[in-house]
Amino acid sequence: MNITALQTFLAIVETGNLVRASQKLNVTQSTVTARLKSLEEELGQQLLNRQKSGTTLTPAGTKLLRYARIMTGLWRQARYETGLPAGLSSVCTFGCDRELWHGPGRAFFDGVVQGHPDMAVSVQQGGGRELEDWLAAGLVDVILTYGASARGNQTAHALPPEELVLYSDREVTSIRADPKYIFVDHGEEYRRAHGETYHDAGIARVSFDSSFWALQFLLERGGSAYLPRALAAPLVSEGRLFELREAPIYSRKKMLVVNDSAAANWDWFAPLVGALRARSADWLEHPDRRFVIPG
Repeated sequence: MNITALQTFLAIVETGNLVRASQKLNVTQSTVTARLKSLEEELGQQLLNRQKSGTTLTPAGTKLLRYARIMTGLWRQARYETGLPAGLSSVCTFGCDRELWHGPGRAFFDGVVQGHPDMAVSVQQGGGRELEDWLAAGLVDVILTYGASARGNQTAHALPPEELVLYSDREVTSIRADPKYIFVDHGEEYRRAHGETYHDAGIARVSFDSSFWALQFLLERGGSAYLPRALAAPLVSEGRLFELREAPIYSRKKMLVVNDSAAANWDWFAPLVGALRARSADWLEHPDRRFVIPG
């Protein structure tokens, strides 16, 4: 099976039609059409429904999509590892939940880059289930995400939970009746626990599924929101944010999951995990204010 044909198939799916796919790949539309036709003939299945409004996946195309992403990802990784520049002897491919980059994700990255100048580092961001699939498929060597468990030839290392704290741009702010409250979606279990705690507080006018976007909006427009402590701490030190200490604190489990075959060659991995645990063990003196979110 031709990798270029698979890459073309993915480009069509991502852009929605053959014209935009040709622009993305910098080839003619007839080339895109020919590659798709060749792939469909090889598989003996129609992969896309082509209409004036764009393309949609057929059942066969939907099944192929996952494998196409894995196969093109493996090819990209193989090219990366076999084409290392002079002076580099190995590679670490790190998948990080986009919400965790601001704390332990960046710390892990810095630990590898600064401590191992002979190692190339590739970082990819994704969501929880996506990262777990990448690790299982061999697209990444290690992932940092919420509440993940090890599969097969993997080991999961628990890091101290992430604390979700209520912050405001005003030192005195109503906890239950702030008209400028911003809801941040930290996952299904958080939504349940938050809903139980604030069942009588009404519905927030503004909501985000990204802590970073919510923080930027809060700083620009004002308001209050539950944010990860690691993200908000520098702004608290600067006096730009205030922790509302009467509000409950929630927490989410953070997991660093590694492919055992990769870790077998990394004598630095266990010490770095220990350093991450020590660095992020930031507990408050009031444990009764914590609600553990499974992940």
